[in-house]
Amino acid sequence: MLYDSYFKNPKDVPLLLDKIRKYSDKSGPIRLMEVCGTHTMAIARSGIRSVLPENVRLLSGPGCPVCVTPSNMIDMVLDLSQRPGIMITSYGDLLRVPGSVQGDSLLARRAAGGKVESVYSPMDAVRIAEEHPDTEVIFLGVGFETTAPGTAACILEASARNLKNFSVLCLLKRTEPAIRSLIESDDFAVNGFLCPGHVAAVIGADGFSFLSADYRLPGVVSGFEPGDLLYSILELTEMIAQDSPELKNEYTRLVHQKGNPAALALIDQVFCPSSSDWRGLGQIPDSGYKIRNEYAKWDAVKKFSLTPAALKEIPGCRCAQIIRGVMRPAECPLFKKVCSPDHPAGPCMVSGEGSCAAAYQYE
Repeated sequence: MLYDSYFKNPKDVPLLLDKIRKYSDKSGPIRLMEVCGTHTMAIARSGIRSVLPENVRLLSGPGCPVCVTPSNMIDMVLDLSQRPGIMITSYGDLLRVPGSVQGDSLLARRAAGGKVESVYSPMDAVRIAEEHPDTEVIFLGVGFETTAPGTAACILEASARNLKNFSVLCLLKRTEPAIRSLIESDDFAVNGFLCPGHVAAVIGADGFSFLSADYRLPGVVSGFEPGDLLYSILELTEMIAQDSPELKNEYTRLVHQKGNPAALALIDQVFCPSSSDWRGLGQIPDSGYKIRNEYAKWDAVKKFSLTPAALKEIPGCRCAQIIRGVMRPAECPLFKKVCSPDHPAGPCMVSGEGSCAAAYQYE
């Protein structure tokens, strides 16, 4: 009952909004950023932007893992899908993301005869490899710390079964280095962060304490219901008005301060931090994961000697700027013109967690 009456349909919305308005009047214009695709979609779906005071603006940052995967990595995967005897497996969103040419996606390559399968979990890809011993099955491991444990588990399972025809192309990203890079960029203009509840469930609320400790920026680990988000926004506006930045955990019903030790141990066993390319942010040290040498047999990069293609972008697409929060979807020249969920020009319109998809559907 509490979940339905408060978190999903908070009865004290007018009170929360009144407090947010009073704090924002004291502090002046406030720009808050969420770095979670699920937050992006939840904010758009619930209409929170439309009820906030005009001087409180919500921006979407690099919180969609499909969106931050650069186009040259997609192009490399598209070329890989055409090699004889190879099957590409991944989550559904990634299969629809175009590379440097609009309309050229893994789904399009499958329609042209490529072996491409959508899976719900990395273990599905392991099962497919076991069922097709004469086919090299590659799982595209995309995501942040949230999906890293499951990807690590599938590598351990493949190792235990000695599956020689299975490998993982690791596209996993680490959240903290990306946020630091964003904060230290020349065009950064954000007063506080809505921190991702899913990521924090793995790394712990303490994983975002660097915001206040190193940058004097407030952060709130938030859940995903309207009540979560409004209360988290209130906490942020209060800290900004009082100039008392700290890290708060609103999502205590799921997120612990130290995270999930078992999941963290699994990540550390299989992966180590590595430099990684982000769409919109470029190369960021230690912002990705690579598979440790002990599991090199299941590392697609080493197994197939893969190197990224030359970086190209679809002309006119502004996903890179939208991911950084310096442009809103409606400001992209392609938005709702030549770019739509049925004919996406960039990943922000493809993903169920993308800013453009959220704006197109709800705003």
